[in-house]
Amino acid sequence: MDSELYNTLRHFADSWGLLAMFVFFLGVIVWALRPGSRKTHEDVASIPFRNEDKPIAPDAADPAQD
Repeated sequence: MDSELYNTLRHFADSWGLLAMFVFFLGVIVWALRPGSRKTHEDVASIPFRNEDKPIAPDAADPAQD
């Protein structure tokens, strides 16, 4: 690879690449914390607790005890 091309690409990555990653990061944060996403986050957070009516019976908790 030509050293001049390498230096040009390195300079671009150091300046504009960092700026692009920072803007992307800010966009993700704003998207995740937007006011309309509260219901979605609460719904996703409750996935592990869906369809649980009662605790697991003590004898069914560890099948290796047979």
